[in-house]
Amino acid sequence: MIIVMRPGSSENQIGEVTKVLESLGLGVHISKGAEVTIIGVIGDKRVLNDVPLELMPGVEKLVPIVESYKLAGKTFKPEPSVIDVQGVKIGGKELVIMAGPCAVENHDQIVQAALSVKKSGAQILRGGAFKPRTSPYAFQGLEEEGLKLLKEAKDASGLLVITEVTSEKAVEISDKYVDMFQIGARNVQNFQLLREVGRSGKPVVLKRGPSTTIDEWLNAAEYIISEGNYNVILCERGIRTFETATRNTLDISSVPVVKNSSHLPIIVDPSHAAGKSKYVAPLAMAAIAAGADGLIVEVHPNPRCALSDAAQQLTPESFDELCKDISKLAQILGREFNYGKQ
Repeated sequence: MIIVMRPGSSENQIGEVTKVLESLGLGVHISKGAEVTIIGVIGDKRVLNDVPLELMPGVEKLVPIVESYKLAGKTFKPEPSVIDVQGVKIGGKELVIMAGPCAVENHDQIVQAALSVKKSGAQILRGGAFKPRTSPYAFQGLEEEGLKLLKEAKDASGLLVITEVTSEKAVEISDKYVDMFQIGARNVQNFQLLREVGRSGKPVVLKRGPSTTIDEWLNAAEYIISEGNYNVILCERGIRTFETATRNTLDISSVPVVKNSSHLPIIVDPSHAAGKSKYVAPLAMAAIAAGADGLIVEVHPNPRCALSDAAQQLTPESFDELCKDISKLAQILGREFNYGKQ
């Protein structure tokens, strides 16, 4: 349930309503818009059966929330959220590009990747240190050594860094090295891990699973937010269908659907959707045209030598061409993207 306060309601009136709710053991989340303040009520609403909240000063109406995701939904927070990651704002007018190799392999590779993607306009460097792979014999990542190399690339380029965390231990190890966590498609319903990154407070990119519905995806975001971490960015990366021409089928429709259902920003990963580098740019452009707030793209200095996902990684030159095109498209859509101005 949410409590909609009247326009112009005082801080004292909001505080009195909050005090009553907390005295009954309910969670309270306040969202202040330009004109209206909304109080989200979390917990067993039956304790309110005999409490005339609608008669309290400043209260306009009580509205039940039918979706199972309360805090991630638009009923609770109608205005779009903008996630500020140390000055990089995701969800606003500016498009944000995260780019870098699938996996951190060595110092020269990750630093070279960082410098090249920054030159083209990327604001955040991605690179995997913990790599959950289908085969147990495939390259699993450098773990903490990879995180140290990511930090060196950050220092060399000035970019923020994001990496995937796969366990509570990985969260603990990664926390001091990176600016953002990524929850991969395999872990979208690893609820203990979601709670752990929620408790961390660090911004989180939450990828959609290959067979995850949008409602399930938003409920996964709810796990993170319910721990007090509202810094969640959703990431569409393709779903599993009967089609085999691409690695996954990019669900472009999820972008407007999420925008209609949630206040959270949404970005798109065209690399994992395509599985083939030649399809990455068209899918990336389609995602931006559909309203995505940014992209996360795999870029490797020499994809042929990549230790993982070689077929889908762009060269720095291909990524630069993509960023040029994004800059042109952004102008048409009324968005901003500073190609080559980092």
